[in-house]
Amino acid sequence: MEAQSTSEPLLTRKRRREGSNQENDEGERLVKIPRCTVGLKHPAPFADELEADGKPYERVNMEQAKRGTPPDRPVRVYADGIFDVFHSGHARALMQAKCLFPNTHLIVGVCSDDLTHTYKGFTVMNEDERYDAIRHCRYVDEVVRNAPWTLTPEFLTRHRIDFVAHDDIPYSSAGSDDVYKHIKDAGMFAPTQRTEGISTSDIITRIVRDYDVYVRRNLQRGYTAKELNVSFINEKKYHLQERVDKVKRKVRDVEEKSKEFVQKVEEKSIDLIQKWEEKSREFIGNFLQMFGPEGALKHMLKEGKGRMLQAISPRQSPNSSPTREERSPSPTFRLPFFNKASPPPSPPPHHSGARGYLISEDDDEDDEN
Repeated sequence: MEAQSTSEPLLTRKRRREGSNQENDEGERLVKIPRCTVGLKHPAPFADELEADGKPYERVNMEQAKRGTPPDRPVRVYADGIFDVFHSGHARALMQAKCLFPNTHLIVGVCSDDLTHTYKGFTVMNEDERYDAIRHCRYVDEVVRNAPWTLTPEFLTRHRIDFVAHDDIPYSSAGSDDVYKHIKDAGMFAPTQRTEGISTSDIITRIVRDYDVYVRRNLQRGYTAKELNVSFINEKKYHLQERVDKVKRKVRDVEEKSKEFVQKVEEKSIDLIQKWEEKSREFIGNFLQMFGPEGALKHMLKEGKGRMLQAISPRQSPNSSPTREERSPSPTFRLPFFNKASPPPSPPPHHSGARGYLISEDDDEDDEN
């Protein structure tokens, strides 16, 4: 019941509607369910380990089962199979059987090795392994060991089975076109859907197709050639192939690393070239600013040459001397230690322009008068 209530929302789909006057949304979305922890802590029990039910057995019909039964009277659904290499296709089939009715008790029958090898073929897992795999499926409530290949009325009555769940495809075996034909005629058949793309035969086909790969894999994991039923020559061949593959992987790794290294060198070289070009442009520009035709050095030389010429060339004397009237009166300047009684000595030649020893022309005229 707990697994039923948990798994039902996963199969429900809800159609969204924008409004009464708008068209229905064609897309469908899964209904979100609250987080919960399913309290399954123990595997399903075997049928021969359960206590016998003393209540009288009265089978329910399809209408009653769909409408719902009391909690103490669940609908007992039976599903059988080989369940070799238990996979998701098996689990989905059992989930569908569990979800057929609101209150379902799922009984799963697993055929024995002898019966399976007789009617279907050799199995990968033995019967004990297959029993244990089914016991630990969350949808299973009860497991029947050594289940019959064809269901008899006695078997159905002993296990109080109301319905038998299986896919609707006719299952021809044991000289019958459909081993479930009498169940369908009795109105006890509840069809389920097969999961496409996954089956025990498909898994075995993958292993057979990639046989060498899996043999080498198990040899690497420590299995011996005897355990894998591999001859001495094939064992050496697989070891040689493994060494060759290792060398190939190393070469591939070296190639990838070398490509990465070359790519990094190219990126760095491009960056260096770009930086060198920028520095070279900057250097050429600075050189031209300094040493070009209109550079700073040329202007500096011109200015220095002009200053040198100006410094070494004599000053030009005026063409005509101004007259007395045109000249402004010179200020009178007398040295403190000279007076009229003792005239100062005459200035030395070629130093008539020396400061502090010149007497203005007005003073000379006064002395003459």
